[in-house]
Amino acid sequence: MIRLRLALAALAAALALPALAANGLTVGFSVCATGPAASLGIPTKNTVALLPPAIAGVPVTYVVLDDATDPTAAVKNARKLTSENAVDVIVGSNSTPASLAMIDVAAESGTPLLSLAAGKSIVAPMDEKRRWIFKTPQNDELMASAVVDHMASKGVKRAAFIGFSDAYGEGWWNEFSRAAKAAGIQIVASERYARPDTSVGGQILKIVVTSPDAVLVGASGTPAALPQKTLVERGYKGLVYHTHGVATADFLRVGGKDVEGAFLPLGPSVVAAQLPADHPSKAVAADFVARYEQAYGPGSFSSFASHAWDAGLLLEAAVPVALRKAKPGTKEFREALRAALESVKELRATQGVFNTTPQDHQGFDRRARVMAQIQGGTWKLVR
Repeated sequence: MIRLRLALAALAAALALPALAANGLTVGFSVCATGPAASLGIPTKNTVALLPPAIAGVPVTYVVLDDATDPTAAVKNARKLTSENAVDVIVGSNSTPASLAMIDVAAESGTPLLSLAAGKSIVAPMDEKRRWIFKTPQNDELMASAVVDHMASKGVKRAAFIGFSDAYGEGWWNEFSRAAKAAGIQIVASERYARPDTSVGGQILKIVVTSPDAVLVGASGTPAALPQKTLVERGYKGLVYHTHGVATADFLRVGGKDVEGAFLPLGPSVVAAQLPADHPSKAVAADFVARYEQAYGPGSFSSFASHAWDAGLLLEAAVPVALRKAKPGTKEFREALRAALESVKELRATQGVFNTTPQDHQGFDRRARVMAQIQGGTWKLVR
Protein backbone atom coordinates (compact mmCIF):
# COMPACT_ATOMS: atom_id res chain seq x y z
CA MET A 1 0.00 0.00 0.00
CA ILE A 2 1.30 3.38 -0.93
CA ARG A 3 1.42 5.65 2.11
CA LEU A 4 2.30 9.24 1.56
CA ARG A 5 2.38 11.78 4.35
CA LEU A 6 2.37 15.37 3.23
CA ALA A 7 3.20 17.67 6.16
CA LEU A 8 2.26 21.12 4.92
CA ALA A 9 2.36 23.16 8.14
CA ALA A 10 3.59 26.68 7.46
CA LEU A 11 6.62 27.45 9.66
CA ALA A 12 5.73 31.13 9.93
CA ALA A 13 2.24 30.33 11.14
CA ALA A 14 3.60 27.86 13.65
CA LEU A 15 6.06 30.38 15.06
CA ALA A 16 3.43 33.10 15.28
CA LEU A 17 0.84 30.83 16.84
CA PRO A 18 2.69 28.33 19.07
CA ALA A 19 -0.42 27.50 21.06
CA LEU A 20 -2.35 26.58 17.96
CA ALA A 21 0.52 24.55 16.50
CA ALA A 22 -0.03 21.95 19.22
CA ASN A 23 -3.62 21.66 18.02
CA GLY A 24 -3.06 21.67 14.29
CA LEU A 25 -5.71 20.29 11.96
CA THR A 26 -5.14 16.80 10.53
CA VAL A 27 -6.89 15.84 7.32
CA GLY A 28 -6.78 12.22 6.17
CA PHE A 29 -7.25 11.10 2.56
CA SER A 30 -8.07 7.62 1.25
CA VAL A 31 -7.78 7.70 -2.54
CA CYS A 32 -7.84 5.26 -5.46
CA ALA A 33 -4.23 5.94 -6.45
CA THR A 34 -3.99 2.44 -7.94
CA GLY A 35 -6.48 -0.14 -9.20
CA PRO A 36 -9.35 0.26 -11.70
CA ALA A 37 -10.16 3.80 -10.50
CA ALA A 38 -6.60 5.10 -10.50
CA SER A 39 -7.49 7.71 -13.14
CA LEU A 40 -9.78 9.19 -10.49
CA GLY A 41 -7.47 8.90 -7.51
CA ILE A 42 -4.22 10.20 -8.98
CA PRO A 43 -5.63 13.71 -9.65
CA THR A 44 -6.87 13.73 -6.05
CA LYS A 45 -3.41 12.88 -4.73
CA ASN A 46 -1.93 15.57 -6.94
CA THR A 47 -4.38 18.13 -5.59
CA VAL A 48 -3.43 17.50 -1.97
CA ALA A 49 -0.07 19.15 -2.61
CA LEU A 50 -1.93 22.29 -3.72
CA LEU A 51 -4.18 22.57 -0.66
CA PRO A 52 -3.49 25.36 1.85
CA PRO A 53 -0.84 24.75 4.55
CA ALA A 54 -3.03 26.50 7.10
CA ILE A 55 -6.72 27.31 7.59
CA ALA A 56 -7.73 30.24 9.76
CA GLY A 57 -4.16 30.41 11.05
CA VAL A 58 -4.15 26.76 12.10
CA PRO A 59 -1.46 24.60 10.44
CA VAL A 60 -2.77 21.61 8.50
CA THR A 61 -1.18 18.18 8.12
CA TYR A 62 -2.44 16.05 5.22
CA VAL A 63 -2.12 12.26 5.40
CA VAL A 64 -2.73 10.39 2.12
CA LEU A 65 -3.30 6.63 1.87
CA ASP A 66 -4.00 4.50 -1.20
CA ASP A 67 -7.04 2.19 -1.04
CA ALA A 68 -6.31 0.68 -4.50
CA THR A 69 -10.04 0.97 -5.40
CA ASP A 70 -10.72 -1.78 -2.85
CA PRO A 71 -13.54 -1.22 -0.30
CA THR A 72 -11.79 -3.48 2.24
CA ALA A 73 -8.60 -1.43 1.96
CA ALA A 74 -10.64 1.78 2.24
CA VAL A 75 -12.06 0.57 5.56
CA LYS A 76 -8.56 -0.27 6.83
CA ASN A 77 -7.39 3.20 5.80
CA ALA A 78 -10.31 4.84 7.57
CA ARG A 79 -9.54 2.91 10.76
CA LYS A 80 -5.86 3.83 10.58
CA LEU A 81 -6.63 7.49 9.93
CA THR A 82 -9.05 7.74 12.85
CA SER A 83 -7.05 5.68 15.34
CA GLU A 84 -3.32 6.04 14.58
CA ASN A 85 -3.40 9.43 12.86
CA ALA A 86 -6.25 10.91 14.92
CA VAL A 87 -7.52 12.88 11.94
CA ASP A 88 -10.16 15.58 12.35
CA VAL A 89 -11.77 14.77 9.00
CA ILE A 90 -11.48 12.09 6.29
CA VAL A 91 -11.62 12.88 2.57
CA GLY A 92 -12.37 10.02 0.15
CA SER A 93 -12.69 7.65 -1.41
CA ASN A 94 -12.99 8.26 -5.17
CA SER A 95 -15.19 5.21 -5.76
CA THR A 96 -18.76 4.79 -4.55
CA PRO A 97 -18.27 1.23 -3.17
CA ALA A 98 -15.20 2.30 -1.17
CA SER A 99 -16.94 5.41 0.16
CA LEU A 100 -19.98 3.39 1.24
CA ALA A 101 -17.69 0.95 3.04
CA MET A 102 -16.11 3.78 5.05
CA ILE A 103 -19.40 5.11 6.44
CA ASP A 104 -19.44 2.84 9.49
CA VAL A 105 -15.92 3.83 10.55
CA ALA A 106 -16.68 7.53 10.19
CA ALA A 107 -19.88 7.22 12.22
CA GLU A 108 -18.39 4.99 14.91
CA SER A 109 -15.42 7.30 15.43
CA GLY A 110 -17.45 10.50 15.12
CA THR A 111 -15.29 11.79 12.26
CA PRO A 112 -16.71 13.84 9.35
CA LEU A 113 -16.11 12.20 5.99
CA LEU A 114 -16.07 14.14 2.71
CA SER A 115 -16.58 11.59 -0.05
CA LEU A 116 -15.14 12.17 -3.53
CA ALA A 117 -17.53 9.69 -5.17
CA ALA A 118 -20.76 10.33 -7.04
CA GLY A 119 -23.29 7.84 -5.64
CA LYS A 120 -26.30 9.49 -4.03
CA SER A 121 -26.55 6.56 -1.61
CA ILE A 122 -23.41 7.82 0.12
CA VAL A 123 -25.38 10.68 1.66
CA ALA A 124 -29.00 9.56 1.32
CA PRO A 125 -31.30 8.67 2.86
CA MET A 126 -30.13 10.68 5.85
CA ASP A 127 -29.76 8.65 9.06
CA GLU A 128 -27.63 8.55 12.22
CA LYS A 129 -24.60 7.27 10.32
CA ARG A 130 -24.90 9.52 7.28
CA ARG A 131 -25.11 12.61 9.45
CA TRP A 132 -21.29 12.29 9.48
CA ILE A 133 -20.99 11.92 5.69
CA PHE A 134 -20.75 14.66 3.05
CA LYS A 135 -19.70 14.59 -0.61
CA THR A 136 -18.35 17.00 -3.19
CA PRO A 137 -19.23 15.35 -6.55
CA GLN A 138 -22.69 15.91 -7.97
CA ASN A 139 -25.26 13.27 -7.05
CA ASP A 140 -26.00 10.82 -9.86
CA GLU A 141 -29.64 11.92 -9.61
CA LEU A 142 -28.74 15.46 -10.70
CA MET A 143 -26.59 14.26 -13.58
CA ALA A 144 -28.97 11.52 -14.73
CA SER A 145 -31.76 14.05 -15.14
CA ALA A 146 -29.45 16.14 -17.35
CA VAL A 147 -28.82 13.08 -19.55
CA VAL A 148 -32.53 12.33 -19.89
CA ASP A 149 -33.37 15.98 -20.63
CA HIS A 150 -30.80 15.94 -23.43
CA MET A 151 -32.06 12.61 -24.78
CA ALA A 152 -35.58 14.01 -24.89
CA SER A 153 -34.35 17.09 -26.78
CA LYS A 154 -32.78 14.74 -29.35
CA GLY A 155 -36.03 12.84 -29.85
CA VAL A 156 -34.87 9.64 -28.12
CA LYS A 157 -37.78 7.23 -27.55
CA ARG A 158 -35.91 3.99 -26.82
CA ALA A 159 -32.77 3.77 -24.70
CA ALA A 160 -30.47 1.07 -23.32
CA PHE A 161 -28.16 0.98 -20.32
CA ILE A 162 -24.89 -0.78 -19.55
CA GLY A 163 -23.12 -0.04 -16.30
CA PHE A 164 -20.80 -1.29 -13.59
CA SER A 165 -22.01 -4.24 -11.54
CA ASP A 166 -21.44 -2.31 -8.32
CA ALA A 167 -22.94 0.55 -6.32
CA TYR A 168 -21.91 3.15 -8.91
CA GLY A 169 -23.62 1.31 -11.74
CA GLU A 170 -26.71 0.51 -9.72
CA GLY A 171 -27.00 4.10 -8.52
CA TRP A 172 -26.93 5.34 -12.08
CA TRP A 173 -29.39 2.67 -13.24
CA ASN A 174 -31.85 3.61 -10.51
CA GLU A 175 -31.72 7.34 -11.27
CA PHE A 176 -31.62 6.97 -15.06
CA SER A 177 -34.49 4.48 -15.25
CA ARG A 178 -36.62 6.67 -12.97
CA ALA A 179 -35.95 9.84 -14.98
CA ALA A 180 -36.42 8.04 -18.32
CA LYS A 181 -39.79 6.68 -17.26
CA ALA A 182 -40.94 10.15 -16.24
CA ALA A 183 -39.84 11.49 -19.64
CA GLY A 184 -41.63 8.75 -21.57
CA ILE A 185 -38.41 7.08 -22.75
CA GLN A 186 -38.61 3.29 -22.94
CA ILE A 187 -35.68 1.28 -21.55
CA VAL A 188 -35.22 -1.65 -23.93
CA ALA A 189 -32.11 -3.26 -22.39
CA SER A 190 -30.10 -3.13 -19.15
CA GLU A 191 -26.71 -4.84 -18.82
CA ARG A 192 -23.83 -4.95 -16.30
CA TYR A 193 -20.08 -5.56 -16.31
CA ALA A 194 -17.27 -5.51 -13.72
CA ARG A 195 -14.67 -2.75 -13.63
CA PRO A 196 -11.75 -5.11 -14.46
CA ASP A 197 -13.56 -6.84 -17.38
CA THR A 198 -11.76 -6.86 -20.72
CA SER A 199 -14.77 -7.81 -22.84
CA VAL A 200 -18.45 -6.83 -22.95
CA GLY A 201 -19.24 -8.39 -26.31
CA GLY A 202 -22.15 -10.45 -25.02
CA GLN A 203 -23.78 -7.54 -23.24
CA ILE A 204 -23.41 -5.20 -26.21
CA LEU A 205 -24.89 -7.79 -28.57
CA LYS A 206 -27.98 -7.97 -26.37
CA ILE A 207 -28.25 -4.18 -26.49
CA VAL A 208 -27.69 -3.77 -30.24
CA VAL A 209 -30.43 -6.26 -31.19
CA THR A 210 -33.00 -4.07 -29.38
CA SER A 211 -32.19 -1.14 -31.73
CA PRO A 212 -32.10 1.64 -29.11
CA ASP A 213 -31.95 5.28 -30.14
CA ALA A 214 -29.38 5.90 -27.40
CA VAL A 215 -27.17 3.98 -24.98
CA LEU A 216 -26.05 5.25 -21.59
CA VAL A 217 -22.82 3.83 -20.15
CA GLY A 218 -23.14 3.95 -16.35
CA ALA A 219 -19.45 3.64 -15.57
CA SER A 220 -16.46 5.78 -14.60
CA GLY A 221 -12.77 6.16 -15.43
CA THR A 222 -11.03 4.35 -18.27
CA PRO A 223 -13.14 1.13 -17.91
CA ALA A 224 -16.09 3.17 -19.20
CA ALA A 225 -14.50 3.29 -22.68
CA LEU A 226 -14.93 -0.44 -23.23
CA PRO A 227 -18.70 -0.48 -23.91
CA GLN A 228 -18.54 2.35 -26.44
CA LYS A 229 -15.55 0.84 -28.24
CA THR A 230 -17.54 -2.40 -28.47
CA LEU A 231 -20.62 -0.56 -29.72
CA VAL A 232 -18.50 0.90 -32.50
CA GLU A 233 -17.15 -2.55 -33.36
CA ARG A 234 -20.74 -3.81 -33.63
CA GLY A 235 -21.66 -0.99 -36.00
CA TYR A 236 -24.02 0.83 -33.65
CA LYS A 237 -25.00 4.22 -35.12
CA GLY A 238 -27.19 5.66 -32.37
CA LEU A 239 -26.35 8.20 -29.67
CA VAL A 240 -24.03 7.27 -26.80
CA TYR A 241 -24.00 8.95 -23.40
CA HIS A 242 -21.59 8.67 -20.47
CA THR A 243 -21.63 9.81 -16.85
CA HIS A 244 -19.54 12.62 -15.40
CA GLY A 245 -17.29 9.87 -14.03
CA VAL A 246 -15.34 9.75 -17.32
CA ALA A 247 -14.10 13.34 -17.30
CA THR A 248 -10.40 12.48 -17.44
CA ALA A 249 -7.70 12.77 -20.08
CA ASP A 250 -7.03 9.05 -19.63
CA PHE A 251 -10.59 8.23 -20.74
CA LEU A 252 -10.14 10.30 -23.90
CA ARG A 253 -6.80 8.63 -24.55
CA VAL A 254 -8.11 5.10 -24.06
CA GLY A 255 -11.36 5.74 -25.93
CA GLY A 256 -9.68 7.56 -28.81
CA LYS A 257 -11.75 8.05 -31.94
CA ASP A 258 -14.32 5.51 -30.73
CA VAL A 259 -15.71 7.89 -28.10
CA GLU A 260 -15.98 10.85 -30.48
CA GLY A 261 -19.48 12.33 -30.49
CA ALA A 262 -20.54 10.95 -27.12
CA PHE A 263 -22.55 13.21 -24.82
CA LEU A 264 -22.17 13.53 -21.06
CA PRO A 265 -23.03 15.81 -18.14
CA LEU A 266 -20.03 17.58 -16.61
CA GLY A 267 -19.19 19.70 -13.64
CA PRO A 268 -18.46 23.31 -14.67
CA SER A 269 -14.71 23.12 -13.99
CA VAL A 270 -14.07 20.73 -16.87
CA VAL A 271 -15.13 23.38 -19.40
CA ALA A 272 -14.27 26.44 -17.29
CA ALA A 273 -12.87 28.43 -20.22
CA GLN A 274 -16.06 27.84 -22.23
CA LEU A 275 -18.50 28.93 -19.51
CA PRO A 276 -20.37 32.22 -19.89
CA ALA A 277 -18.89 35.11 -17.93
CA ASP A 278 -21.77 35.15 -15.43
CA HIS A 279 -21.54 31.47 -14.45
CA PRO A 280 -21.05 31.31 -10.65
CA SER A 281 -18.23 28.74 -10.88
CA LYS A 282 -16.29 30.27 -13.78
CA ALA A 283 -13.80 32.37 -11.81
CA VAL A 284 -12.98 29.85 -9.09
CA ALA A 285 -12.82 26.98 -11.59
CA ALA A 286 -10.55 28.86 -13.99
CA ASP A 287 -8.25 29.78 -11.10
CA PHE A 288 -7.93 26.19 -9.95
CA VAL A 289 -7.41 24.79 -13.44
CA ALA A 290 -4.56 27.27 -13.90
CA ARG A 291 -2.99 26.26 -10.57
CA TYR A 292 -3.25 22.57 -11.37
CA GLU A 293 -1.84 22.80 -14.87
CA GLN A 294 0.96 25.07 -13.71
CA ALA A 295 1.97 22.32 -11.29
CA TYR A 296 1.37 19.27 -13.48
CA GLY A 297 1.49 20.50 -17.06
CA PRO A 298 -0.91 21.71 -19.77
CA GLY A 299 -3.83 19.37 -20.35
CA SER A 300 -3.29 17.50 -17.07
CA PHE A 301 -6.43 18.81 -15.37
CA SER A 302 -9.22 16.41 -14.36
CA SER A 303 -12.61 16.93 -12.75
CA PHE A 304 -11.48 14.54 -10.02
CA ALA A 305 -8.90 17.10 -9.02
CA SER A 306 -11.78 19.56 -8.67
CA HIS A 307 -13.65 17.30 -6.27
CA ALA A 308 -10.64 17.30 -3.93
CA TRP A 309 -10.14 21.07 -4.28
CA ASP A 310 -13.82 21.66 -3.47
CA ALA A 311 -13.39 19.53 -0.35
CA GLY A 312 -10.66 21.97 0.62
CA LEU A 313 -12.99 24.92 -0.03
CA LEU A 314 -15.63 23.35 2.20
CA LEU A 315 -13.07 22.93 4.97
CA GLU A 316 -11.94 26.53 4.56
CA ALA A 317 -15.56 27.58 5.06
CA ALA A 318 -16.36 25.22 7.95
CA VAL A 319 -13.15 25.04 10.01
CA PRO A 320 -13.24 28.70 11.19
CA VAL A 321 -16.79 28.13 12.43
CA ALA A 322 -15.79 24.95 14.29
CA LEU A 323 -12.75 26.65 15.85
CA ARG A 324 -15.07 28.98 17.75
CA LYS A 325 -16.30 25.98 19.74
CA ALA A 326 -13.31 23.64 20.14
CA LYS A 327 -9.71 22.85 19.22
CA PRO A 328 -8.65 20.33 16.56
CA GLY A 329 -7.80 16.89 17.81
CA THR A 330 -10.86 16.67 20.04
CA LYS A 331 -14.25 14.98 19.80
CA GLU A 332 -15.88 18.36 20.35
CA PHE A 333 -14.09 19.84 17.36
CA ARG A 334 -15.13 16.99 15.08
CA GLU A 335 -18.76 17.45 16.09
CA ALA A 336 -18.50 21.21 15.59
CA LEU A 337 -16.92 20.66 12.18
CA ARG A 338 -19.72 18.25 11.22
CA ALA A 339 -22.33 20.85 12.20
CA ALA A 340 -20.50 23.59 10.30
CA LEU A 341 -20.24 21.46 7.16
CA GLU A 342 -24.00 21.06 7.02
CA SER A 343 -24.60 24.81 7.26
CA VAL A 344 -22.57 26.09 4.28
CA LYS A 345 -24.42 28.70 2.22
CA GLU A 346 -23.78 29.92 -1.35
CA LEU A 347 -20.17 28.72 -1.41
CA ARG A 348 -18.94 29.10 -4.98
CA ALA A 349 -16.79 26.09 -5.80
CA THR A 350 -15.23 24.74 -8.98
CA GLN A 351 -18.07 22.28 -9.59
CA GLY A 352 -21.08 24.25 -8.40
CA VAL A 353 -22.48 26.26 -5.52
CA PHE A 354 -22.77 24.52 -2.13
CA ASN A 355 -25.86 25.01 0.02
CA THR A 356 -25.81 22.22 2.60
CA THR A 357 -28.48 21.46 5.18
CA PRO A 358 -28.99 18.77 7.85
CA GLN A 359 -30.93 16.79 5.23
CA ASP A 360 -28.74 17.57 2.19
CA HIS A 361 -25.05 16.83 2.67
CA GLN A 362 -24.19 17.41 -1.00
CA GLY A 363 -25.82 20.76 -1.55
CA PHE A 364 -25.60 21.30 -5.31
CA ASP A 365 -28.38 22.42 -7.65
CA ARG A 366 -28.58 22.69 -11.45
CA ARG A 367 -25.79 25.26 -11.45
CA ALA A 368 -23.47 22.30 -10.85
CA ARG A 369 -23.99 20.67 -14.24
CA VAL A 370 -23.55 21.38 -17.93
CA MET A 371 -23.88 19.14 -20.97
CA ALA A 372 -20.88 18.48 -23.18
CA GLN A 373 -19.90 16.45 -26.22
CA ILE A 374 -16.58 14.82 -27.03
CA GLN A 375 -15.27 16.58 -30.12
CA GLY A 376 -11.73 16.49 -31.44
CA GLY A 377 -10.52 14.55 -28.44
CA THR A 378 -11.75 17.05 -25.86
CA TRP A 379 -14.88 18.30 -24.10
CA LYS A 380 -17.06 20.86 -25.88
CA LEU A 381 -19.79 22.69 -24.02
CA VAL A 382 -23.25 22.08 -25.49
CA ARG A 383 -24.96 25.48 -25.48
